[in-house]
Order: sequence, then structure tokens, then C-alpha cells
Amino acid sequence: MIVQRRAVPAVLAAAALLLTAGCSSDSGGSPGEQASTTPSRTAAGSSAPPGQAAEETPPAKGSVKVVRTVAEGLDSPWGLAPLPGGGLLVSSRDDATIVRVDDKTGKKSELGEVPGVSAAGEGGLLGIALSPDYASDHTVYAYFTSASDNRIVRMIYDEQKPAGEQLGAPDTVYKGIPKGFIHNGGRIGFGPDKMLYVGTGESGDTGLSQDKDSVGGKILRLTPEGEPAPGNPFPDSPVYSYGHRNVQGLAWDTRQRLFASEFGQDTWDELNAIEPGGNYGWPEAEGRSGDKGFHNPVDQWTTAEASPSGIAYAEGSVWMAGLRGKRLWRIPLNGTKSSAEPQAFLEGEYGRLRTVVAAGGGRLWLVTSNTDGRGGPKAGDDRILELRVT
Repeated sequence: MIVQRRAVPAVLAAAALLLTAGCSSDSGGSPGEQASTTPSRTAAGSSAPPGQAAEETPPAKGSVKVVRTVAEGLDSPWGLAPLPGGGLLVSSRDDATIVRVDDKTGKKSELGEVPGVSAAGEGGLLGIALSPDYASDHTVYAYFTSASDNRIVRMIYDEQKPAGEQLGAPDTVYKGIPKGFIHNGGRIGFGPDKMLYVGTGESGDTGLSQDKDSVGGKILRLTPEGEPAPGNPFPDSPVYSYGHRNVQGLAWDTRQRLFASEFGQDTWDELNAIEPGGNYGWPEAEGRSGDKGFHNPVDQWTTAEASPSGIAYAEGSVWMAGLRGKRLWRIPLNGTKSSAEPQAFLEGEYGRLRTVVAAGGGRLWLVTSNTDGRGGPKAGDDRILELRVT
């Protein structure tokens, strides 16, 4: 395997009893991002499988209201992590910095630069996440592209130090994820089980996605220390699901089910419900397939309509940010099926949309991505918006 991990003490024996099943690109065709147009999106079926208890579904039609612009003037923003006491941490892909935004005033303060980042193409400082024990350990995790690979580090955030010097030295948690000019994945998040989930890309090498000995084109599940998490579907492996092209969105619903967004190549982008050990088809399948060995997506879109990056779960729906699509998609759910036709909001109003995060109380944080080299930035870009959704 090409995987490399830090050696850590054997811990988490009790964690082996955690849920193993229920707890669960930035580009299109090479080298440009989603460069072609294809037939229009088709909806997935909405009926629940036999034996599955019916779940309360959201209304077929929802709404989005832009409440306010929280902050402006962000450079190539990528990841966003809300702090428990208020404030938002935002990573800059190209500057390799993490900035704190006051979510009340919009004031920005730089924590510091993450060392070792090699920004090029779609690579750089990508997703960030807070430790599940952030209240006591003040630790921030970051996924970034280095000179040799994609990797995950963790750093102590010390608010008492001067601005620009608040990030401690990075501790490498996991390394050896394939890198490329395209398809670097990059979204990370701690699940309800307090394990670290990682969306990776196949770095332009399509053969990696079906190779379970590679961590390219996968969703990984790790302990906070970077070891394969207890209960993973493949022995002594961090791989949680495979057959992915470029995963940049991860979110859990209220029943702890994992969903992921994925860039297609020339035909279909996808929203998937993730099952442990599941094969999602790339490169043999793009979008829905008649091959029973592959999991079909919850829904699919043409590459011009979506090019999805971040996703969030709120008000019974998955909300999916579109880059080339320049719109926010609402996908209402019944279990792991779409319960009605997806709706598009904000189409073309704010340009490319990179990251969306649930803010509680029917609200979302939405991050634009017009300064990433593929957008047409306007005055004030890039920005964070506060949305109210139903």
C-alpha cells in the first residue's frame, strides 16, 4: 500500500463497538473543471426499500433567503469550520492561511500560515475540521497538498498569542494520499462516531479508484490519531468506500447516515449515500449504472448544472454547493432516497459556490469561490453568506 501513517499507541479498543454500518472535483474532464454539457438531470426514485420504516419527509418545495453577507474580501476560500463559542475559521487554498471571521461583524483575523503547503492547480490548503474534543484540546485539523502528496495535519489554536502566530507546529496525522494538478479531494469532517472521514480524489489516475490498496478516489475513516478506524470494512485499512472520482462534500443526517458529493467527468455529477465497503463505480460507471456491483447515486446532475463541492444537511434535505453550476441545490430526502425533485437556488447570483455548512436553526453558511482562478471575481469576492432555508 502507498498509505503511510503515524505510529500511535494502541487505543480505542472500546471504539470497536461503534457503528460500522449505520453510523456512518473540483474538476470535470482533464485538465479543466467540468468542461462539457450533456443531457439534463434525471431524478432518482423516492420509494423506500422493502422493510425500511417510513421517515418523515420535508416539503417537496423549499426556500432560500440570503439573510446577509457575513464577510467579504476572502482569497481562494475552501474549508470552513464554525467555532463552538462563535466565529468561523476559513482556509485559503492558495495563501495556505487560516483566518478567523467574526460572524457578527465580519472582522477577519489571521491565525497563521500552515507550513508545507504546495498550492498549484486544484491543490493547496483545502478542508479544515475541529477536533471532537475541541473544547479541551483546541485542535484544528487541515488537509493540504504538499510537494509530494496530500496529507492531514493537526495544530493547536492558541487565541492568546498575537494574530498570525496562533497556530502551533503541525503534527502530521496521515500522509501518502495521491496528489495531482487536479482531483485532490480535500474535504474532512468528524462523524457522529468521532472518527475522521476524508474525501480523496484519484489525482487524474482513474485506476486508483478501484484499487483498494490505494487511498486515491476513496472515502477514508480514521481515528483522530490517523489510524484505520475500528470497524472499517477492510482489515487494517483506512478505506471506508471506494470507486470515487473526486469527493469534496461530506455530511451526516440526523440518523447518522453519511452522504457525499462527487464530481463526474463529462456526463454526471453525483450525490451518494455512503455504505461501508461500498463501490461507487468510477471509472466503470459515471452516474447511475445497471451494474449491481456499484451503488447508484441518490441523484445525478449534468456537469454544467453542478460540479459539486461542499454539502450540508439541514431541514430534512442535503444542500449542495455548485462550482461550475453556480447554484445551491436542495435535495429533499426520505431516508437515503430523494423524496422530490431537487431545487436550484441562487443560480448565477453569487458565482461559483464552494462550501456550505449547517449553522443551526434552519440556517446555513455559504462560501463563494470566484477567486480560485476559474471564476470571474467581482468587487467583494470572495464572501461568506448567511442563509435561512426551509
